[in-house]
Amino acid sequence: MKSLPATQPVRVWDPFVRFFHWSLVGCVLLNFVVEEGEALHRALGYAASGLVGARILWGFVGTRYARFADFFPTPARLRRHFANLLAGRETPYVGHNPAGAAMMLALMTCVLLLGLTGHLQTTESLGDSEALEEVHEALASGLLGLAGLHAAAALVMGWLEGTNLIGAMITGVKRRKVR
Repeated sequence: MKSLPATQPVRVWDPFVRFFHWSLVGCVLLNFVVEEGEALHRALGYAASGLVGARILWGFVGTRYARFADFFPTPARLRRHFANLLAGRETPYVGHNPAGAAMMLALMTCVLLLGLTGHLQTTESLGDSEALEEVHEALASGLLGLAGLHAAAALVMGWLEGTNLIGAMITGVKRRKVR
């Protein structure tokens, strides 16, 4: 019988990062079941935007693995990451890998654009704009697609790395293989 590799617990995601992540998930999911234009829909949109704003601030002043400097997805980091993936080379990251970082930034950008287009629909000058409503709906669909891809990638990368990434986002602790 083959023994499993030894693992070492590493505290990665601080309480704020986990609160942000799961609160944003809740806001997004609830906003897809709440009727558009209702006060709750707007409140959830503003809450999601506020969460993203707080996470951006935390990306500069937060803990090590929460800081953008630790994981910002430069073109060189992305090329190296995808080249290693395609070559089957394991490159474990304690925090976000470059693709995960790019996804996180795309998701946050989409939420902020949804908040902006949603807010603009409440203004007197743009409130009746069909084009703006269509942009808002397209962004919402895009967000759902990105979120689904994000969840699938977390499962696949967790399997490839032998790490429970979803569990780590709940507990804050990743279990890394000891070499």
